[in-house]
Amino acid sequence: MNEWPDGPTGDRGERRDRYGRGSAGSQPEGARAMPHVQPRGVPQQSPGYGRPGAGPDQTYDSGYNTGQVYGGGGGGRGGIPPQGGGGSGQGGSPRQAPDWRRRIKVGALALVVVILTVSIGTYFWADGKLKREVDLSKVIERPEEGDGTNYLIVGSDSREGMTAEDKKKLHTGSAEGKRTDSMMILHDGSNGPTLISLPRDSNVTIPSFVGSESGKTFPNTGRQTKLNAAYAEDGPELLVRTVEYNTGLHINHYVEIGFAGFANIVDAIGGVDMDIPKAFKDQKSGADFKAGEQTLDGEQALAFVRTRYAFANSDLDRTKNQQKFLAALASQTATPSTIINPFKLYPTMSAGLDTLIVDKDMSLWSLGQMFFAMKGVTGGEGKSMNMPISGSSGGNLVWDKAKVKELVNQLNNDEKVTVSDN
Repeated sequence: MNEWPDGPTGDRGERRDRYGRGSAGSQPEGARAMPHVQPRGVPQQSPGYGRPGAGPDQTYDSGYNTGQVYGGGGGGRGGIPPQGGGGSGQGGSPRQAPDWRRRIKVGALALVVVILTVSIGTYFWADGKLKREVDLSKVIERPEEGDGTNYLIVGSDSREGMTAEDKKKLHTGSAEGKRTDSMMILHDGSNGPTLISLPRDSNVTIPSFVGSESGKTFPNTGRQTKLNAAYAEDGPELLVRTVEYNTGLHINHYVEIGFAGFANIVDAIGGVDMDIPKAFKDQKSGADFKAGEQTLDGEQALAFVRTRYAFANSDLDRTKNQQKFLAALASQTATPSTIINPFKLYPTMSAGLDTLIVDKDMSLWSLGQMFFAMKGVTGGEGKSMNMPISGSSGGNLVWDKAKVKELVNQLNNDEKVTVSDN
């Protein structure tokens, strides 16, 4: 029975272009004969035909009349989507080009999150390793604070954590307790950093103070002694009190590092490059250096900064070497190759923080500022000097009071330092 509205199914006449569009194209031959197609306007009800389990009252739309027989979009020849529409080829949603802009944004955001997470984690890890053992609130009769920040940096002869082999290798001896091997004031201000060495043989007056452990008040008797004796007598708090009393300079932060930590930091960064102008030896410190440029490891670095008997002006020449080395250490540590390299950064931080002792108010941020200020001393941004000396008394070095007063006044006002040492 012919069910076509205007002609038979097999008619190849002119009406073929109205029904079954595209049958002469690239579509399979079987698509040309579709006896189940109903005349227009008549609901298609083919019981059990074309869909498994279809009942007599169920309508089945083959999609032929809408151009969806082959899964393409409507309106295209033979079910092929119109040009410009990305068909999936299987009747799914059109395939879209990757949104690279969105992917880049997501990737950048993920990278920022990772960097922040690692940075925050590193900060709290390092902050937790700081030994905040010095209580500056116990220091009495303190000078008023000036502009800028003043750090008292102390190198002690602490042998804490060192084995007998370490002591022998580093020529530290086995003395009990600890003493100050070097003392420096680092001023960080708007006119650049200033690093001032305080010779340990400096002649100073021990002022009145409150014992850090006993809480007992000790009056000022006018007793004069070497500066490093203050540390030996009652630790960092009395040392800060003595420095403030004899200079009039307010100390904001205290930083101390022992032998082991110093040597470990140098080894962690792979050594420190130094240009030694003149060869020297010192049996007590283990120093044995030739003149010229060379890289010092931890053992050699410790010998370099501790040597005093090889020089004519033992304590003053040693402080100059200490300044030179510490500035070089800071300059070569605070570099991108160390900071962004976790294989160098973490060992370096760990080596220093394990033996670093600071005051209770010291933050990791303040410690970082101190470190970069130290680097600035060698970068031409600041100045390094010894405390001005006017002479000696009983083997102790006497400070030039007039120059010290002028120096402290310039530091308190955060002015450019014009005072020179001797």
